Amino acid sequence: MANRTSTQNLRKRVRYHYRGNAAGSTLRLTLGCLLGLELRRVGSGKRMTFGKAGEVTLSQWMADNARVCWIERSEPWDLESQLIQQLDLPLNLDQNRHNAFHGRLKELRAQARRLARELPVTS
Repeated sequence: MANRTSTQNLRKRVRYHYRGNAAGSTLRLTLGCLLGLELRRVGSGKRMTFGKAGEVTLSQWMADNARVCWIERSEPWDLESQLIQQLDLPLNLDQNRHNAFHGRLKELRAQARRLARELPVTS
């Protein structure tokens, strides 16, 4: 987004979505919740991931089912806003309240977080 700065380039961001964890990737959080993986508090209890096994499962699912493509633009945030408004992008929450799935996805993620807070912290 135009008003957000990032210290990462696109390659690092995509790599993290594919190899990182749900604590640092909203895409991983969304996909894991939709796939029914159990979100857990880890480490100090402030971060939430799908645990080691769950994150591995999610990474494998993404390797088998998710693809990434991009186009180069000098101001990509303009195109992003246009695409979110014009296309049906149900997994995107940012700028996407008009999508019919927005409320359900937001609630699903909140429910997973509530449940995780009730469970013991894992390593």
